[in-house]
Amino acid sequence: MSEQAEQTPQNFLEVEIKLAVDEDTGIPDLIQLPGVTSIESTQEHNLSAVYYDTADLRLTRSKITLRRRTGGSDDGWHIKLPQEGGRKEVRMPLDDPTTVPEALLSEVRAIVRTEPLEPIAQVDNRRVEITLAGEGGPVAEFCDDHVTAWSLLPGGERTTWREWELELADALAGTEAGDDLITQAGSFLISAGARKSSSPSKLATALGDSIKSAPLPPHVQGEVEEGTPAAAVVSSLRKQRDAIVGWEPRVRADEFDSVHQLRVATREMRSLLETFEGILEGEALATLEDELKFSAGVLGVARDAEVVEERFLALLDSDESGLIDDTARTHIEHDMRRDYEAAHADIVEMLDSERFMSLLDAVDALLAEPPVAVGDGAGDDDGAKSEKKQSKEVLYDHLKRGYKKLKKRHKKVAEYYDDTTLPLHERENYVHDVRKAAKKLRYSAVAAQEAGLKAGRLAKACKALQSQLGDFQDAVTSRERIERLANEARERGEDTFSYGMLYQRELDRGEASLRDYDDTVREVRKAFKKIKP
Repeated sequence: MSEQAEQTPQNFLEVEIKLAVDEDTGIPDLIQLPGVTSIESTQEHNLSAVYYDTADLRLTRSKITLRRRTGGSDDGWHIKLPQEGGRKEVRMPLDDPTTVPEALLSEVRAIVRTEPLEPIAQVDNRRVEITLAGEGGPVAEFCDDHVTAWSLLPGGERTTWREWELELADALAGTEAGDDLITQAGSFLISAGARKSSSPSKLATALGDSIKSAPLPPHVQGEVEEGTPAAAVVSSLRKQRDAIVGWEPRVRADEFDSVHQLRVATREMRSLLETFEGILEGEALATLEDELKFSAGVLGVARDAEVVEERFLALLDSDESGLIDDTARTHIEHDMRRDYEAAHADIVEMLDSERFMSLLDAVDALLAEPPVAVGDGAGDDDGAKSEKKQSKEVLYDHLKRGYKKLKKRHKKVAEYYDDTTLPLHERENYVHDVRKAAKKLRYSAVAAQEAGLKAGRLAKACKALQSQLGDFQDAVTSRERIERLANEARERGEDTFSYGMLYQRELDRGEASLRDYDDTVREVRKAFKKIKP
């Protein structure tokens, strides 16, 4: 393993303001800023940064910058990504100036994939860096930048300008005090002669109009006639595509709830393809559905382990019986964590695979050239109805099929769930089938709503039903894991009473989650009847 591969990336939250300023404007007395009591240091740096992107500027269009910078205290490879409250900045040392570090590539693997990264701009900067301190130490850095930049895209030009930046120190980034300082600093610096910048970044200014010479990424090239059923479906698919790409690096980093959200996006995309078959058509759809199902399955193993672990810990925390022995408690607390960690490793392996890259490429190819059925699924018409009304009727027909499927599955629950002559797992599967139908109907309703059909109430009702039955299914999954743990304990010769007690609690929790089931289904029925094509 190379030295670079062994380096640990450094992560920062970047919170800053950027203002344009004329060449002859003087730097104001920065000690007047709230919370600033002294100038800790003043340094001058000559910085030079080369920015990298794909030929179709996938990173730039996603508001992500990847650069190799020399000079200053933080020379090296930097990548900056949008994040709530600021930008996430990840840095790696400049061990190899010709190769982007793998740790940074993993942050954008789902965006870049196998596309080569090429220099797109060079930005040189003569910077005066002033460290501002408060009572407890550094609070911010003020930078007076004199910038010269070149776009390396076709038609690119040389550009010069001056700007001021004020970036919060790490201790203040993401805090209320930091937000107050940024707000007040903006007003103060504008009153001193600065003005709001018309460009969001140095890279954007450097590229200028030359960005128009770059081709668009595949997933934004496709055009579908507005107001048609296909347009609504493609719009929903594009949202899920963006969600998959957005959550992928967060899953790698094992951020909270990321596995769940990525799984939801893959399953929702698959449901849309299944539900709206006939609006989009073609052999590629079946293959894409299979690949989405596979990915969701890999994600599901980790998600189930994550959910069960949370439920196990909650069961232990709420136990007042004192009957759970220490040996069982140790296994309950730790075994599912090991299961999750192993499953998460499998997810990362999947995300790195050619198979997953091919899946993302297939999604983009579909969005680039949506396989719209002849007539957009609207069927023949005598011309009396408007095209808009036809579109709504097509979407309504798809909703109707989804609703009928939910009704059919609910009927089995009503007839058989209380029939104790049937195996418990069979009866519970009937409930799970209703949940899957509710989920698909909900996704369909959201897509239909975007096309102008008044399906918002139906989407909300289906979400409530899906959530209720999700709680039920979580209890079922938890019981299955408890049973497995009990069998393993029995093989080790351990007492299994604790597992039996927890199993019964989950059985009770599952039953409790179905208490208002009929009312929730009834609300779905009412919501569907309110829809008019």
